[in-house]
Amino acid sequence: METSGHRESSTLGYRQELKRTLRLRDLIVYGMIFMVPIAPMAIYGYVAQQSYGMVPLVYVIGIVAMVFTALSYKQMSAKFPIAGSVYSYVQRGLNPHVGFVAGWMILADYLLAPSLLYAFSAGWLHGLVPSVPTFVWLLFFVLFNTTVNVLGIHLQARTNFVLLAIELVCLFLFLIASVRFVLVLGHGVGHLSFSPFYQSSHFNLKFIENAASIAVLSFLGFDAISTLAEETERPERTVGNATIASLVIIGLLFVLQTYVAALVHPNYGDLNPNMAFFQIAKEAGGTFLYVVLLLVNAIASGIANALAAQSAISRILYSMGRDRLLPFSKFFSHVSPRFQTPVNATLLVAVISLLVASLVPQETITTLVNFGALTAFLMLNATVFVYFYLRQRDFRHVFKYLLFPLCGFVVIGYVWLGFDRTTFIFGLSWMALGVLIGAVKSKGYREVPPVLKDM
Repeated sequence: METSGHRESSTLGYRQELKRTLRLRDLIVYGMIFMVPIAPMAIYGYVAQQSYGMVPLVYVIGIVAMVFTALSYKQMSAKFPIAGSVYSYVQRGLNPHVGFVAGWMILADYLLAPSLLYAFSAGWLHGLVPSVPTFVWLLFFVLFNTTVNVLGIHLQARTNFVLLAIELVCLFLFLIASVRFVLVLGHGVGHLSFSPFYQSSHFNLKFIENAASIAVLSFLGFDAISTLAEETERPERTVGNATIASLVIIGLLFVLQTYVAALVHPNYGDLNPNMAFFQIAKEAGGTFLYVVLLLVNAIASGIANALAAQSAISRILYSMGRDRLLPFSKFFSHVSPRFQTPVNATLLVAVISLLVASLVPQETITTLVNFGALTAFLMLNATVFVYFYLRQRDFRHVFKYLLFPLCGFVVIGYVWLGFDRTTFIFGLSWMALGVLIGAVKSKGYREVPPVLKDM
């Protein structure tokens, strides 16, 4: 018997090609892996300097700020449970041509994210083992992740569980060592303290603005859950619930680990911004914990996070390819009959990731990743309002379809406007290229994908 998700997907004009096997727990784990439960470790020093040591508060603000956009994903994934994520949502909820631009912008995020993660991780491991060239680590990460992604979503789901367990065990070790260091041995602050959450002398509107900017970029990745809709049982319910749950869970983990770190070493000013959390770990648990955290962070970025990112972008390329909106669309839309995965898109992402990670500066990659994601989020929040509130005229749900997406748009818009000139140059150039490709493929924006002609 078909699941309701299977029937719903069919009614949207597509043939079921991907293997529908994922459940709620699989999607929650996928979202957590994408956002990386131990992500604050890599940027703790920078965030601490920007927030006067109130790092946990930054992540509390981040949960509140991002939950509005997560709710927009929940509304659209319930209505359109298909693999294209924001591309499909804006395409069907707002306008087919604007949807292509939204998809093109999220490509900048998902397509380049694996490259950035590989570059970070290979650099960390090269620092630990200088005798192994950086490119060897890059090649290892790319080959491992590509193999798992090609062999099937079920294997990836099982791999995600293992990788998440490794990250959580690592985090648990840090928490145990830190609690012993502070509360048993009396070092650091020596007791529980509320100062990492609130310092009246530094808490003001400007702090909230800066915190929102930092935190929004820290939570990028929860949105990728929606790319797995056509491989999920009952996606009209499961995708949205998993999106909210993973965001909240990961946010609480961010708050917990940064709070404990602040108790261990309250004087953030004397830490190396690039290695701050690892220095704190060494202080609390010795060299062993220091090395373990570095290794697990490399695994978390280079394998776990990049694995999820590669999976997400291959589904976006697959979705846009079957709509014939990309050059070589037939190539992108090909699904392996044996593994039921978009194998061509996955392999292309692997090649691009290896080349970009090897040749492009990390700062340039970061610029496009952030700009693409936030631009797509702006379009998504606007789409929820237009589709449900204006087109469907559902005036009963003022919070769901008006106030919440408006809050999401304002928060994301504020951060978006704060990008520097270089980011805008790179980002708008990418957008212009997408607009040009969209015009060519749609014959001057006069044609829409065949699946949308009867809508």
